[in-house]
Order: sequence, then structure tokens, then C-alpha cells
Amino acid sequence: MLTVRNIHKNFGEKLIINDLSFDIKKKDRIGLIGINGAGKSTLANMIYGTIKADSGTIIKAPQLRIGYLKQSVDYQLNVTQQQFTSDFLEKTSELGLTKYQAWDNERFSHLSGGETHKVALAEIWSSYPDILLLDEPTNHLDFQGINWLIEQLNAFKGAVVVISHDRYFLDKAVNRIFDLEEGKLTTYEGNYSSFYEKKKKIREDQLHHFQNHQRNKARIEGQMDQLRQWAGKAHRTMRDQEGFKEYHGVKAKKLDRAMKSKMKRLSRELEKNIEKPSEEKTVHFQFEKSKKRGKRIIEAKYLSKVFQARTLFRNSHFYINHGEKIGIYGSNGSGKTTFLKILLGEESLTSGQLSISSTLKVASLSQDVGDMDVNQTGLEVLQLTERDQLLKARTTLANMGIDAKKLNQPLGSLSLGERTRIKLTNMLLNEYDVLILDEPTNHLDLATRNQLEKTLSEFAGTILVVSHDFYFLQHVCEKLLVFEEQKIKRVEMTIEDYEARRNSFQQQHNTSNKQEIEDELLRVNTEISAVLGEISSLTPDSSKYQELDLTFQELIKRKRDLQNLH
Repeated sequence: MLTVRNIHKNFGEKLIINDLSFDIKKKDRIGLIGINGAGKSTLANMIYGTIKADSGTIIKAPQLRIGYLKQSVDYQLNVTQQQFTSDFLEKTSELGLTKYQAWDNERFSHLSGGETHKVALAEIWSSYPDILLLDEPTNHLDFQGINWLIEQLNAFKGAVVVISHDRYFLDKAVNRIFDLEEGKLTTYEGNYSSFYEKKKKIREDQLHHFQNHQRNKARIEGQMDQLRQWAGKAHRTMRDQEGFKEYHGVKAKKLDRAMKSKMKRLSRELEKNIEKPSEEKTVHFQFEKSKKRGKRIIEAKYLSKVFQARTLFRNSHFYINHGEKIGIYGSNGSGKTTFLKILLGEESLTSGQLSISSTLKVASLSQDVGDMDVNQTGLEVLQLTERDQLLKARTTLANMGIDAKKLNQPLGSLSLGERTRIKLTNMLLNEYDVLILDEPTNHLDLATRNQLEKTLSEFAGTILVVSHDFYFLQHVCEKLLVFEEQKIKRVEMTIEDYEARRNSFQQQHNTSNKQEIEDELLRVNTEISAVLGEISSLTPDSSKYQELDLTFQELIKRKRDLQNLH
């Protein structure tokens, strides 16, 4: 479907893409991975055609259609341009965006990041692409959206190229890995876990060969030094013993010849250079420890939030104690980010009481970097003036794998992961009691995610985190605030235990025969297509439209119920 041969790309003096060649074939499921700043998004834009290679060729099959989901920060929803086709409306409903076609401007103005992302996915799928090019597709998606995406990719007839740092998603969705490292591309068969084990073994083997080579090199250099010492001793003996000058002169010349011959052989051995394998990226950072506080630091009573006619949550009661690490769990649009804004004083409650200890020092990380001025430098964003703060910031960024020189570069020249780490630096420079994190792993590479997990686990203060990275939530949070059925409830278990309990509950209620479910699904899908075909030709203010819309919602709900049983 697409052939890439010997492409190169430089940005200024930095070589980003170095002589890459590969093919994309029909039904390929490729995961493109690499550290932040490795050039993954640049390569995606070159495949799509928005960036041209400095040299090399990219050949596409005739009439090839590429559906490109850009990173969430680059996606802007334009409501007036939405084409409400039957396929598009069906995809939005499958993703949980019910009654999308009836949303008004007020509803669109309060879309969550996940809802916006789902609209983008529905648009791409309904455009019938041949290749899906998805850049961080699980950022902002809830677990329903991630599982929907995995199912759709498994059923998709064309090729898929995914840029992702989501380990769960990569394991489920791809069967080949393109590893982009220092401008070079290495291909591995299998999912992410398989790739990780293979690459780890390759690094270990390379390190073993390198260490053997270093030992052999030291031995050869020792032999060469010894030969030089012998030759020097022979010449000194010749000078010191005049009576035997001729005898020792002949002996010294023979030794010279033998030494030169052996030195030549040893030099050839030394020319067999084995490079030290590049070390796996490590990231080090830590938060300042918070002072001990009272046990209960946040308490909610009768908490409610309504946007005009839309209720996010109501009459909710819960509490948060000092030192707890709590995952905030719920579907896109359920009010998670709004709740965090209420905690930070950026959004008001509709009703209820939210008591927060007045002495708390709180740090927050928003779910994206789209609010950062791309023309500002890292130094300007951090707003550091004191020398000690500046030195600490440079050390912190270096520990997170960012060269201090990048602090003087415009943010627009940095990857989204690098911009996120600059945001994290602000949190690392001070002593905080509470960390409020909204999708903190968005755009972060795997090494940084792993270290962030470890660091947050060791943090002595309180953590509230919204994340749809299953592994991240499981490793960091031991309790949940669940947003469900317009309520916020505290759950004393991990995400893994909660999901297992919910799945067990669903299985207990699954008493239908599999064939009967499949037959019913076929009937419901046929009815959905018929209703959507009719509704797309009507205006929302007609009585027939309202009647069909109600039927459509009932059919979609029935379809979801059947799929859960199936």
C-alpha cells in the first residue's frame, strides 16, 4: 500500500530521520514507538504528506486514502462542518456520545478532551480510509473508547500505523513494532511485550560482546606495551655492552622485526571495533516531601454540578484523607475534569458543600499542553529568576532526559512529551501536599511513564489522578472515586479489582444463548441502518425526526446490551 525508501529529514543541524526504508502492507498492524523527540510524529506527517523528506522517496498506491488522527492538542473540532452521515452517527453512539446530532452550541462548548477525541475518531472511521495513521489515539479516551478502538482495529480491513506509549493498548492492537531510535528504524514482530523482551535480550547480548571486546582490547594493549618494553631493553643492552655490540645489534634487529610483525597483527585485532550499545533511557525525578497534615483534608456533601439541562453529578458524598492516592474513574464527559476544576477553584458548584483544608499547598497538571504558548521558551514558561531555582530546574530537566539547552528553545520546537515534562518541572520545584493530575501520562514516553509511576507511588502527600492508562492507575492508586450514573462514589479498591468485579457481575447476568444474541444483533444493526438512512434526510425540528431519534437511541442501547452479553 505504501513504500518508503531511504528517506532523510533534518531540522536545522539535527538529523531526525536517517535513511529509513520500510513497507506498509494491507492488514499490517504496526506500533511506532520511541522516546519523546525521536521523530515519530515527524515520520507520521511525512507518510501523510504534510511534511516532505529532504531526500528519499515515499510511494503510495493509486487513490490511497489515509485517515490521520493527529495528536489531541492539534485537533480542533469545527461543529459547523460535521456531516451527520449514518456511519458517523453510528460511530459516535458506539463510543457513548448519545444524541450527538441533537447537541446544541452549549453542549459543544463543554466537551471534554475525550469527547472531542471520540468525534475525531468517528470522523476518520466514517471516511472509509485504506490506512489508519493514529498518533496517540488513546490519550483522553475512557476504557469504553479504548476497548471500542481495539475492536474496530481488529475488524479494520486496511493497514494501521499507531504511535502510542500505552502498553495495554499496544499489546492488544498491534503485531509489529517499528522502533525509532537515534534516527534509525528497527522492526520487530509481535506486540509491545514481545518487543520489550526481545530488545532487552539484544541489549544484554550486545553489552556482553562489548565487555568481552573491551577485555580483549586491554589484553592486546598490554601485550603491545610489553613488546615495546622488550625492544627498548634490547637496544639499551646493545648500547651498554660495546664488546658484544654486533651480537646484540643482530638480536635487536630480529626482535624489532618480530615485534613489528606481532604489533601489526595486534593492531588489526584492535581495528575490530564493537560499539557500546546505547543504554536504555532512564529518567530520575522526585517530589519534595510534604509536611504532615490532618487526616481528612477534603470532604464533599450533596455535591452537584449542572450545565443548563445537563447533569454531570448530583447529591454525591465522599471524603479524601491525607496521603491517599486516588484514581478518578469514569466515562468521557462524566465530569472528572470539571470536578478537578472545582477543587482548584476554577469552576463553581451548582449546589452542595466541598470542604478543603485551607492550609493545603496544591499543585495541578492539566490534561494537555495546548494551553502553552509555543513561542515562549521553557525558561519563560517556568518564570524562574533566582539562580538557585534555575540551577534546580536545569538539574530536574536533565534527570528527565531534557538537555538544559532546550530551555532556551521555543516550545514549538519541542515534542509534546518534552513540553509535558517542562510542566512537570514546575511541580517538582516546590513542596506540595496535594497533586491533582489530569491525564499526566499523555505524550510521555514509556521510560518517563515508568519513572513517574515509581515517583508518585513514593510521594508522601495526597494524589488525585484522572487517567485512562490502566497500568498507570493500577500501579499508583489504591482507591477510586467513580463517576457513574450521575454520582461520585468512593470505592475502596484498585482499578483492576473494580473492573474484575464489574466483569464478574456482567457474566453472572449473561444467560442468553450465543446464537440468539448474534441473530438479534444482526436484526438490530439492520434496523439501525434503516433508521439512520431515514433520519439523515430530516430536520431536527420535525415530529418524524423526534420519533426516529427516540427509536435510534433505543436501538443503540439494545445493541450495546447485546454486545456486552456477547
